[in-house]
Amino acid sequence: MTDLQRPGDPSVPQARDPLHEPHGEGGEIRSPLDAAIAMTARAFSWIIFLAFAISVYEVIARYVFDSPTYWAHESTTFLIAAVFLIGGPIALSRDKHIRVRVLYDAVSDRTRRWLDIVNSIIAMIFFAGLGHAGWTIAWKATHTPTGAIHFEGTGTSWNPPTPALLKIIIFLCVCLMFVQSLLHLLEAIRRRVPVEPVRGGR
Repeated sequence: MTDLQRPGDPSVPQARDPLHEPHGEGGEIRSPLDAAIAMTARAFSWIIFLAFAISVYEVIARYVFDSPTYWAHESTTFLIAAVFLIGGPIALSRDKHIRVRVLYDAVSDRTRRWLDIVNSIIAMIFFAGLGHAGWTIAWKATHTPTGAIHFEGTGTSWNPPTPALLKIIIFLCVCLMFVQSLLHLLEAIRRRVPVEPVRGGR
């Protein structure tokens, strides 16, 4: 690199960081964990197709063959709910949670760094509290008052343990988002902010 070539100069090719590049149509990937989670999104999207296929099967069985199933409704409800919960870590990994960016986009890179630090700390506090609540409901859904393992069911004739499974997924997803927020905090702390040019000087 010559004296005329400085980091950040648009005329100079810059090294590409795969952890800070857009992943598909998502936002910025900020950690290896985010990259791994974002890569699973396509696989989890097939759960929606599976729920759709079950619904189609139920309609045909009920109205064409007059033989409705007893498991289709609860199965599709569980699958859609599970995908909804898993969408939390996936959206966080791609930095695509809904937010108002009017203030964030109007400030300097240095201020954005501090906003990211504060946001990550607040998120960790929130996920810590949510994780405690998630552990409590997951324990109650998988254990009897005496401590014996017993998964909570739906109470129907089929009675699958889907309520207990969903509460376990809630706890796991919240724990995952806590770790993601911690990694985002570390990334924001170590982030190098470009020096802003001094205006009005000689």
